[in-house]
Amino acid sequence: MPIRTQFGFLFQMGALFDSMTVEQNVAFPLVEHTTKTREEIDQIVDQRLAMVGLPDTRKRLPAQLSGGQRKRVALARAIAMDPRVVLYDEPTTGLDPIRSDVINELILKLKKEMKITSVVVTHDMHSAFKVADRIIMLREGKFIFDGTPQQMQDSDNPLISHFVRGEAEEEDLASLDQNV
Repeated sequence: MPIRTQFGFLFQMGALFDSMTVEQNVAFPLVEHTTKTREEIDQIVDQRLAMVGLPDTRKRLPAQLSGGQRKRVALARAIAMDPRVVLYDEPTTGLDPIRSDVINELILKLKKEMKITSVVVTHDMHSAFKVADRIIMLREGKFIFDGTPQQMQDSDNPLISHFVRGEAEEEDLASLDQNV
């Protein structure tokens, strides 16, 4: 458990508890894994909600929030325990480009202000290029790229360049030509 508490996790769809308020969701790991007083927990909840730009949402339920707000509350919960590492599962999925950029900026803010290491799993290349120092690409369970965002953009490997540009490969398109 001591090692686990050094990791935060932002689930793809937030995974907030529907029956709990925002403050209860953010406080949850602190209540479960620390001996902090109610006052200390309240102070941390306030700090984390302010950090993600949602200081006035404490009493709301997840259903009363937009998709982007739910992601930010989930991120506040992920950082409640002052983790060394945050794992992100498709953090921009389901968000419009502006809300996606808010999440990207929060990832960069946490890196700078809290010295958090982020491991981001994403198909969103714009996001990957913005937040990554290093990108690793997997295909069929094997590493096919490991380098900087610029090296990925400059790659002459057709698998990588097609993925970066969001273009289907010939073999993917060939299956469309088959008679049904």
